[in-house]
This record gives sequence, C-alpha cells and structure tokens, in this order.
Amino acid sequence: MLRLLGGYRVTVSSFDDAFGPDFGPADGPAPPPLTMEERAGVLDDLAELEVFRTLLEPTGIKGIVVDCPDCEEEHHVDWALMQANLRQLLDEGQTGRHEPPFDPNPDDYVSWDYASGYADGVAALAERDEPSGGRTGRHARDD
Repeated sequence: MLRLLGGYRVTVSSFDDAFGPDFGPADGPAPPPLTMEERAGVLDDLAELEVFRTLLEPTGIKGIVVDCPDCEEEHHVDWALMQANLRQLLDEGQTGRHEPPFDPNPDDYVSWDYASGYADGVAALAERDEPSGGRTGRHARDD
C-alpha cells in the first residue's frame, strides 16, 4: 500500500509481504513522480532524520517505529533503512518492501513525533544555555 507518512509516501504491508519467488515488488504501474512540494518534504525529513539519529542513536535508540493502519501493527525501521527508504522515495517515487527486523525490542524504537520532540527539547536547552540568551522558539522542522 502506498500512503503518506510523515510527509512522504511509503509502501507498507504486514511484515512487508513479498510477492513472487524473488521477493520483489508486484508488477504494476509506476507511481507518479513526486511533486516539488513532496520532494522538499522528503529532503526535510532526511535532514530531520539525521538530527534524530545523531541525538538518539548514542542513547541506544535503533530507529523509528511506524504504526501501520492496514495490519494494525507497528513496523520498526532502523536508521539506515529509513534513510534508504527516503532516498529511494526521492529517486523512484515510492519505497520498496523490506524484511522487518527479527523480533525487535519496541523499547529500541521511537515515533517520529517523539524524536522531533526530543530534538526540540535538546535545541531549547541549548538556547537556554547559550550566553546570548537569544530564543528563537523554532521547531526542528523550521530549520
């Protein structure tokens, strides 16, 4: 299924179901190219993801968790795979299907909103401790 997630289109299915013996995607029409607005959103998401990874990976967080409305399960996506998905989305207009991690520990993954809030908190703390005392009140997505 192709849907918007965090500002971009991803292919999501229960356990990223594979089609055919080569586990490749099903044959079908190519997705329409991303609009300029969608491309800008994906580029913003890539930049945000790098900030999230830089801040959260040293704390033991392995990636992002995504709630799938189709299978009503959480999909755990590590940092590198999420980055690869976003880059593939820029190149091909959709993401491919990937094998999920084996028995992931849900405590090792956070939602995009949590990661964004964490980054905002770190930025607010840095602003507070900055000698100039200047506060911008900006959200991570505003960068």
